[in-house]
Amino acid sequence: MKPARMLSEFPAPSFRGAQEQALEDIRDAFDAGNDVVLVRAPTGSGKSLLARAIAGCATTPGETDHIESFGAYYTTPQVSQLDDVASDDLLDDFSIIRGKGNYDCILPGETDTPVTEAPCARETGFDCPVKHRCPYFSDRAIASNRNIAAMTLAYFMQTAGSDVFGKRDVVVIDEAHGLAEWAEMYATIDLSPHRVPVWDSCEPPAVDGLTDVEGYAERLLRVCGRRQEELRAETELTRREVAERDRLSELVRELQWFIEDASDPESPTTWVIDQPDGAGSAITVKPMDPARYLHHTVWDRGNKFALLSATILNKEAFCASAGLAPDNVALVDVPHTFPLEHRPLYDVTCGKMTYDHRDETLPEIARTIVRLMQRHPGEKGLIHAHSYAIADELVTLLDEMGVGSRVRTHDADSRDQALLGWKSEDSNAVFVSVKMEEALDLNGDLCRWQVVCKAPYPNTRDSRVARRLEDDQWAWYFRTALRTVIQAAGRVVRAPDDYGATYLVDSSLLDVFDRARADTPAWFREQVDAMERPHLPAFDPGAANAGATPTRNYGSGETNESDDTTRSQSLSDHPLGDVWGTD
Repeated sequence: MKPARMLSEFPAPSFRGAQEQALEDIRDAFDAGNDVVLVRAPTGSGKSLLARAIAGCATTPGETDHIESFGAYYTTPQVSQLDDVASDDLLDDFSIIRGKGNYDCILPGETDTPVTEAPCARETGFDCPVKHRCPYFSDRAIASNRNIAAMTLAYFMQTAGSDVFGKRDVVVIDEAHGLAEWAEMYATIDLSPHRVPVWDSCEPPAVDGLTDVEGYAERLLRVCGRRQEELRAETELTRREVAERDRLSELVRELQWFIEDASDPESPTTWVIDQPDGAGSAITVKPMDPARYLHHTVWDRGNKFALLSATILNKEAFCASAGLAPDNVALVDVPHTFPLEHRPLYDVTCGKMTYDHRDETLPEIARTIVRLMQRHPGEKGLIHAHSYAIADELVTLLDEMGVGSRVRTHDADSRDQALLGWKSEDSNAVFVSVKMEEALDLNGDLCRWQVVCKAPYPNTRDSRVARRLEDDQWAWYFRTALRTVIQAAGRVVRAPDDYGATYLVDSSLLDVFDRARADTPAWFREQVDAMERPHLPAFDPGAANAGATPTRNYGSGETNESDDTTRSQSLSDHPLGDVWGTD
């Protein structure tokens, strides 16, 4: 790595805010011998441009004798973040590669066929006459040979061990705050009828601990191997068989990794097993703090690493969860340069949103939202509902209060379409959203105010969360909630001259700020300390609904979601959607 050229590699014609000082601090951190630099940069600080400057410091082929260690990777867990990079003219030297399922075959008669199901995937020995023009293999070849290859974190992890994407000099990970959680999700093994093609031939017994699951995994591995041999013997496969073959390959890799890790007494990974319905039912095998997995999929992929996020809140805790030695890691803090008065937090708390109190609190929240509509008569608003159960009930209450024509919402299937429709409206519509606290850019008049409906604590019904709390990891619990709140607060203030208000309606959010204060970045602590309780207009639905346009239906119908659970995400929205279905 050549840190000395970091400032000259900055892609914009000029610096803004604290960018120049940030790059000088990052350069100095690498010059001091650190292999990993954490860059805590608030929303709107231009992290993608910082990332480009850091990636540009990677050695080039002419500067190293190690052919596998030149160039850089840029990766992010957010598909939308990669889309933003692709559309940014300042980042046009990022060579982007996506999972196979994102590309269509170009053969005559196959143009509606994804590359994962094309003739090259279906027929043994198929010699594609246009492989040199295949959009997937073309993008892959370009990305593998260019100095900066950009991809989602899921694709990056999935290509660990690949001959095409080997070790590089520099790895830059954007939105890196949840790296350990992403690894946990990616390494989770779902053994269910939907995800195990040979389920009918190998249903699981009742499992009571890790040893039982290891035994079942070994038996399932043998059955998968036999089915793979049967499919390999076929000269041509149907699309269904191609999907089965690819899932078997994926499942075999998962099982082999699990068996190897679980049987290693030196492995730091703790495996949590869920089988709530007993013998013959689905098993979920979840890793906790999968440091070994991260070493294989991330840390072995580069010489130097830069991890960027607004919410890497505690260096020591982050290093522990990611398997890093803190003494080899530097933390660079980038100050917030947006005026405090442009990004206010407001206390409009109505009570607790825990399950026991929700029925009495949610109607008060709905009334408060009506009053906020009155306070912002000509401006778009965003409601972070936390779960589909809360969103559904809130939409119903707002409709009963007479402001339904100003409200927009979505379900799991209409998520992207509904968001795009709301953003494109020239209106004062209020969008009730679920899980949109991150990777959402609502600059300017796209949104001027937002409401955080619930303290976003990790779900205690998740066995990994329960295990951590049993181990008294309450600091992690509050820190995780704080991280999501900080991310949410950044959705509506995207530039120094932008402005937007964030309203907090769950009184538990105040407890989050208190319990996690020591881990709060100084610039956000400043927002919390300046928080006040505003004067709101008297409840008047007629005034709140003034100027509203008729409700628009952007997606499919009714939902029926149990309390406090979020629906499964659609393939295009799911963070692993970029690699599902690839071989």
